Amino acid sequence: MKALILDDERLARVELRRLLNPFKEINIVGEAVNTEDALEKISKFNPDLIFLDIQMPGKNGFELLEELDSVPTVVFTTAYDEYALKAFEYNAMDYLLKPIEPKRLEETIKKLVEKNRKDHVSKSEKQILSENDQIFVKDGERCWFVKLSSIRLFESEGNYVRLYFEDVKPLILRTLNYLDERLDNKTFFRANRKHIINLKYIDKVEQWLNGGLLVKMKDGSKIEVSRRQSVKFKDMMSL
Repeated sequence: MKALILDDERLARVELRRLLNPFKEINIVGEAVNTEDALEKISKFNPDLIFLDIQMPGKNGFELLEELDSVPTVVFTTAYDEYALKAFEYNAMDYLLKPIEPKRLEETIKKLVEKNRKDHVSKSEKQILSENDQIFVKDGERCWFVKLSSIRLFESEGNYVRLYFEDVKPLILRTLNYLDERLDNKTFFRANRKHIINLKYIDKVEQWLNGGLLVKMKDGSKIEVSRRQSVKFKDMMSL
């Protein structure tokens, strides 16, 4: 697993490297000292895993995650246990309190290895879903067989995704990252960290803030395309 260490304290980075050294499953590809540095390194190395300090000068660890379109597996490392509950709201794999105990880190690595094994098995079993495929959706007492071509928008809500089709918007127990891997990118586009849009439902595209784009859908909704994804979008659509 490619791992990135993000901590503004040099000694903390050195100590974590030392503690991780016995675990050959973890390949540390880089270190970052703040959010801006981390964004650059994540883009460069595309890590599977981030060891992330929460409290740092400038933007904190939570604010970093909110800027990412696709979030790697996260293990928070911090001296403050008050952040634990919020850490798990961000679907963190684990939460290590400094000073990190070797036995506690070993437990975390075991969980990471098992998760990685399951992810690889799951990916090998996955097939790309085209717009002509049909899925079964159940939300409460209501059920639908939905053709993917009729879903105009997927919106992340934690471990759930809200589907928008016809005049309904049920929730399914899936993550947006999972769907992003399964959906055909000729029809569905990851606009930002929270949204996947059906390209056939786009009505209009406008330039937006900070080099991003604003997509207006045929149902009147507006979705912001992040700056990073805007580059891909322009290439796809030859804008």
